[in-house]
Amino acid sequence: MIGFWDYTVILTYISFASASLGIFCTLSGHVQWAVFFLALSGFCDMFDGKIARTKKNRTEEEKSFGIQIDSLCDIVCFGILPIIICYKIGMRQFYGILILILYGLAGLIRLAYFNVKEEKRQNETDDARKYYQGLPITSMAIVLPVLFVASPLFPSWSVFITTLHILVAAVGTLFITNFKFRKPTTIEIFILVLTIAVAIALLLFVEKSWWRFFRIRHR
Repeated sequence: MIGFWDYTVILTYISFASASLGIFCTLSGHVQWAVFFLALSGFCDMFDGKIARTKKNRTEEEKSFGIQIDSLCDIVCFGILPIIICYKIGMRQFYGILILILYGLAGLIRLAYFNVKEEKRQNETDDARKYYQGLPITSMAIVLPVLFVASPLFPSWSVFITTLHILVAAVGTLFITNFKFRKPTTIEIFILVLTIAVAIALLLFVEKSWWRFFRIRHR
């Protein structure tokens, strides 16, 4: 078989499978589970690079493949899946669709730019990247679940949808904004993962009835 199949890319493959399940859940109307799979993809992405760097004898082809496959996976997990989720729950007006298209395009441009820069950087050093340039596309795996968990706090459905539009537009813009964003430390990643896990648990097991009531009441 063509491709690379060692442990350095296994989390990337799992992340893609998770996003695919998220797309199926969205199309089936199970939005809570779609957001869960979005967060799961984000969890995998947080650690795939760390795992890949544990293999010290990676060839140049393996490094290049890792860069390419990671970005190809990211555009599905954190570009296409959030677009489908947001469209499904209410971003269906002309301006909403335009925002989603621009969000996806910004993510695509960011990932292509990252590939060019990262391949050059890895040819010069094996050290881990200390800063992101612009907001990482994986940020949507944090932002969207947190927004869903906070949904019962919104006074009306229209306010929630308006906030969603603004949030997607802002995050997409930050993808291609040229600023330095420090990569989180291991402890910060642990706290972040724990926070997301609690949020997802609330979304799936506590807020299920709240979200349904909120949606029916304020649509």
